[in-house]
Amino acid sequence: MSPQGRRYYVNTFTNETTWERPSSVPGTPKNLVTQKNSLPTVNGYHIPGTLASQLEPGHMSLRKISSDPQSPGSPSPTRKQNKENTFTINCVTFPHPDAMPEQQLLKPSEWSYCDYFWADKKDPQGNSTVSGFEILLQKQLKGKQMQKEMAEFIRERIKIEEEYAKNLSKLSQNSLAAQEEGTLGESWSQLKKSMADEAEVHLKFSSKLQAEVEKPLLNFRENFKKDMKKYDHHIADLRKQLVSRYAAVEKARKALTERQKDLEMKTQQLEIKLSNKTEEEIKKARRKSTQAGDDLMRCVDLYNQAQSKWFEEMVTTSLELERLEVERVEMIRQHLCQYTQLRHETDMFNQSTVEPVDQLLQKVDPAKDRELWVKEHKTGNIRPVDMEI
Repeated sequence: MSPQGRRYYVNTFTNETTWERPSSVPGTPKNLVTQKNSLPTVNGYHIPGTLASQLEPGHMSLRKISSDPQSPGSPSPTRKQNKENTFTINCVTFPHPDAMPEQQLLKPSEWSYCDYFWADKKDPQGNSTVSGFEILLQKQLKGKQMQKEMAEFIRERIKIEEEYAKNLSKLSQNSLAAQEEGTLGESWSQLKKSMADEAEVHLKFSSKLQAEVEKPLLNFRENFKKDMKKYDHHIADLRKQLVSRYAAVEKARKALTERQKDLEMKTQQLEIKLSNKTEEEIKKARRKSTQAGDDLMRCVDLYNQAQSKWFEEMVTTSLELERLEVERVEMIRQHLCQYTQLRHETDMFNQSTVEPVDQLLQKVDPAKDRELWVKEHKTGNIRPVDMEI
């Protein structure tokens, strides 16, 4: 213990001192030490190569910690990494801005989900908090709902087209003005025929809309909600484990404080002869304090493992949600482009149905019509004259 009551470690072979607990201290999981030494580090967390391969080169950065120019024997020693260098919100530990002024993004070249949803956020009512991952899930579910509503919108357009085609076809069979004759009569008949052709065009348009736009929008990602629930439960379980490990750390920290106070009190009583405590009792209290310290370090190690696993899965799953969102947007864009293409084709076919009408209208000739009508209906071309007396 330092004069200020802080615990430090001494290498009995080299007499070197350090505030940091050596990895060889009993109670430290050996497999954890091996794991940490073999994995790359991102923002203070150790991640496997499969995850590192998904991130861009140059994204990795070690968590910055303050330097320690003084030895444990100095009057005012500063630990290399203490509680002031980090702070915990909802059982998630973050670096303090003063201890780590810069934290490089995992994907610096873009606004990626995996960089901006680590903290929790208060819900609109302010009664509880919502995790950043939950916000990502809500966006995905909203996107699925928007996609469904787009399909419903196209369905309404299909109904309009079908009804329009039905009414056009019905109107084309109307007998009004059917007795018009001559070139004007031909134009009128062609106009009605073009209306029937146009009805057929709109019917085909509605059929293609249903097959090539509406159905793909409805059928895209059939098991989407089930997949989202799986992601939600997985991350939530990791977060619950993190909460449990954090509670264990706090409990161990409290136990260590109590053991240290007990040791300090017995030591002072022995020094001033206020108690009959023996040296053996002091050693026993010291062993309990040391054991409490080991328990705390073990709990911290387990907490860090849990947080590292949560960190890894958050990045992996966020990147997957990002990919799914890009896929959804691209799919909708593609089918809306198909909609506009079908509209262009419909307009083109409609134009072709009107062209014969335009051609015949250009040939309408009142004089010709009069000639044709006269020839068909004439009753005689001898004009009457005055009667003579």
